Amino acid sequence: MQWLCGILICCCAFGWLLLRLRCGARYAGLRSIRVEGLRLRRLTEPFLLLLEKGRISSYLPSVRLRIQRSLQQLYGVRHSGERTLLFMGEMLGYSWLLLIAGSALTLFSGEISGILLGAMLALLLPAALARDLHKKVRLREQRILMELPELLNSIVLLVGAGENVQRAIVRCIESRKGDFTHPLYKELFTMTAEWEGGYSFQQAFENFSKRCAVQEVSLFTTAVLLNYRRGGSDFVLALRDLSRMLWEKRKAISRTRGEQASAKLVFPMVVIFLIVIVLVGTPAIMMLKM
Repeated sequence: MQWLCGILICCCAFGWLLLRLRCGARYAGLRSIRVEGLRLRRLTEPFLLLLEKGRISSYLPSVRLRIQRSLQQLYGVRHSGERTLLFMGEMLGYSWLLLIAGSALTLFSGEISGILLGAMLALLLPAALARDLHKKVRLREQRILMELPELLNSIVLLVGAGENVQRAIVRCIESRKGDFTHPLYKELFTMTAEWEGGYSFQQAFENFSKRCAVQEVSLFTTAVLLNYRRGGSDFVLALRDLSRMLWEKRKAISRTRGEQASAKLVFPMVVIFLIVIVLVGTPAIMMLKM
């Protein structure tokens, strides 16, 4: 088994070196594309060539589509294919490293458990990376849904005070004082930049809805585009009805988050309870034996 692990390590290292020589500077342009959480960019460039030429992703089309859809929601449609390639290369890179680490552990210890552990982690860690990506998307959607009722209330007040929709949205953005870390206001700022750059109000709003990729934002966009030309009481009433629905949605999300937080506290409490039992019970058992 040890000599098999040595051969496996040599094959992995030689294969990586061969692919690195073949790809050269082919993927140098992808280094500037922003994708949070990627730590092995230089190391995984040979795997990008393997993904492209070997068509590995074609064997798992549903996985690739889910990853691409999640990356589009986080970073937009532009460069989504390149980001998908980078993310899948990262997954392959971690699997490659874990296989080598498990083989090296077996090589030095002589125990087969090393390579088995490495192979198991090589399968589990890419799945964990994909799950973490989808979790980021869900968190982004929740943050947008939590903030959207506040934005809608501000727009209703400003429109009721005599502002038009565009000016009301600009005022809501200006109230952030340049802080666009929140995904909703980040997309709103991009939308205002689009209509100031030549896009029509309708085009900019539709692009805003596509970038957010949240059903409730689509409802908000539809309500605005259908009623903003009319103005007056009809427009305000339409936004108020939508605002009431979004507040109920926000309450449901808050309840879900509270339940999740309570569930996360159960395990630490059980562990603490067991530790207390051990600390209290051990002296009593020792005294009985004496």
